[in-house]
Amino acid sequence: MDTIIRVNDAVNGFAWGTFGLALLLGTGLVCTIVTGCFQIRYIKHWFKKTFGIMYREGRIINDAGALSQFRTFCTALCATLGTGNIAGVSTAICVGGPGAVFWMWIAAFFGMMIKYAENVLGLYFRRRNADGAWSGGSMYYIQDGLGSIKNCKLIAKVLSVMFCLFTMLASFGIGNMCQINKITVNCEETFLKDVDKGMLFGISRVNWTIGIVLMVLGAIIILGGFRRLAAVSEKLIPFMCGVYVIGCLLVIILNITSLPAAFLSIFRFAFGPAAIKGGIAGSAVKLAFNTIKNGCKRGIFSNEAGLGSSVMAHSNSCAREPVKQGLWGIAEVFVDTVVICTITALVVLTSGAVDLNTGLVRDASVPDDTLVAKAFGSVLGCPGEWFIVIAIALFAFTTVIGWSYYGAKTTEYLFGITAAKIYRVIFVLLIVFGAIMEDNLAWDISDTLNGLMMIPNLIGILVQTPLLIKLTKNYVDRRIKGKDTEPMLSYDRDIQRDAIRAIRKGAD
Repeated sequence: MDTIIRVNDAVNGFAWGTFGLALLLGTGLVCTIVTGCFQIRYIKHWFKKTFGIMYREGRIINDAGALSQFRTFCTALCATLGTGNIAGVSTAICVGGPGAVFWMWIAAFFGMMIKYAENVLGLYFRRRNADGAWSGGSMYYIQDGLGSIKNCKLIAKVLSVMFCLFTMLASFGIGNMCQINKITVNCEETFLKDVDKGMLFGISRVNWTIGIVLMVLGAIIILGGFRRLAAVSEKLIPFMCGVYVIGCLLVIILNITSLPAAFLSIFRFAFGPAAIKGGIAGSAVKLAFNTIKNGCKRGIFSNEAGLGSSVMAHSNSCAREPVKQGLWGIAEVFVDTVVICTITALVVLTSGAVDLNTGLVRDASVPDDTLVAKAFGSVLGCPGEWFIVIAIALFAFTTVIGWSYYGAKTTEYLFGITAAKIYRVIFVLLIVFGAIMEDNLAWDISDTLNGLMMIPNLIGILVQTPLLIKLTKNYVDRRIKGKDTEPMLSYDRDIQRDAIRAIRKGAD
């Protein structure tokens, strides 16, 4: 076990260390530059074409084998929104100080264009599988994009297989058992602390019961296929986000006098000035890097920009324009990090749990991931803590059903459609084990697998920036500047031809 931990720590240090963060932020910077700072320059356009059409054109399905743009957006958010938006934010603040929030924003700013690039390339390189459904994702644009470059076919295949293996393995951990374990522990400690638990095979009967209930719920949704998963997401995500945002705003308003100081602390501690003030240069550099690392890492853990995961959901969109779906990728990061994570951070910082003068948590005995619950409890009492526990449970469960799809699609790529069906059954059965396991090592290994997913995906994006430039320019010329230019919609000639016909008939 010690050997496993040491190996995992070493690999994690590589994936999420200087190399990983430089690759991540560098890719975001490159995508921002080559698209002319699209997320800012065309902010009015992407707001209008995403949030502005959510309940109008965004719900229209013009492709029998696809989902509406809004439904794919909700399905992607289903996996993206998770414990990272609540517990992950408070942990980032505890470890990296209030300044970590600033670096979450930076990660989100560049993450918008990484997610945009993922979706654009995902739609451009998608294809139909044997069942007639769309299949797209990082593995396809690595295989066909990078693979189209001279002498790169083998390395492209290796990277695409690596990405799929890491994603499939991560789906069992961070996408399933870790989330279920978090639900079980929180519910048990909050609602069932005084219940006579009893034991079965050395495990609390409460854990078994929660695990079986969640497994049944998961089976109903996951084994019902992607369309059922998407339908549940479309109903659950808007409700879940709306209620959580209202709850957080209520707490922030009740602590409104602390809001200016909270914002000031975010910027003041962004580069670790506490260590600098102490005059110890080495510690200053270490603290600054720790702040940047934890802010960026938690930002990506939350919005998944760079992991190449949610593009698999977006690739089912009925949108025929790659860039049109890319806009929803920008919106996804905006909702996840700029909205949800920011208000979570402000709840913690305005609650008094953190000393805004030193940037340190006042009560070191309070676990990192319970700060948000304590902040709600300090204002609303026990109902406030119950609210957060329920919110975490919902966020975690949606992550499970979302990641079940990602694992199934990568399994399909590796072993075929039949294997993907078997994978779903195994995934559902493992939900029970998530309720009865010890989660620390599972979280650490899953965190490492996420970092390893990121590397081949970002390589695939970087080598295809010339294509990203062409696709973006083609869209801007036609859709924004009104030029009469031939659309660039797919790498496949047949899909390109059919999509152009549909667009000319006004079906897109």
